[in-house]
Amino acid sequence: MSATPTPTRHRLTSTPPAPIRTAYALWLTAVAAGAFETVLAIGRMVADGTASAGEIGVGLAVRLSVFTAAVLIARRMRDGARRARITLALGLGVLGTASMVAQPLGYLADGGSVSAALSQAGAVDWVFGASRAVHVAAVLTAVALMFRPAANAYFRPRT
Repeated sequence: MSATPTPTRHRLTSTPPAPIRTAYALWLTAVAAGAFETVLAIGRMVADGTASAGEIGVGLAVRLSVFTAAVLIARRMRDGARRARITLALGLGVLGTASMVAQPLGYLADGGSVSAALSQAGAVDWVFGASRAVHVAAVLTAVALMFRPAANAYFRPRT
């Protein structure tokens, strides 16, 4: 009796193409930026007394869960898991980006101005803004790279 080989579901033995390797590095960059932003936000809340220890703890637990999931899913994407690519694109690319830009867009929609926000910004605001810009750019670039032609070929099932 001969066994028929089954298609490989994971590409643990093949090297991901350059766009996927770069996308993976960008996902890690986005997670690092998010962690840095979390530290800044918690520092501000503690300094201002605007949140209780419980609120900070819950927020930290949620963010750590998201960061951990993002790294694990990005690793699966790098290894060729098609579902991981879609999860990253929709979950973090669409919903995650929306959550990062909702507050600034809401501020502008409520009549706030960019010049007023910039004139009132302190050092922490500038550092946070720079980190957020890196974060958003990393996410958007990673999503675009995951759908380049070389990446698409990598995610096609092997037969």
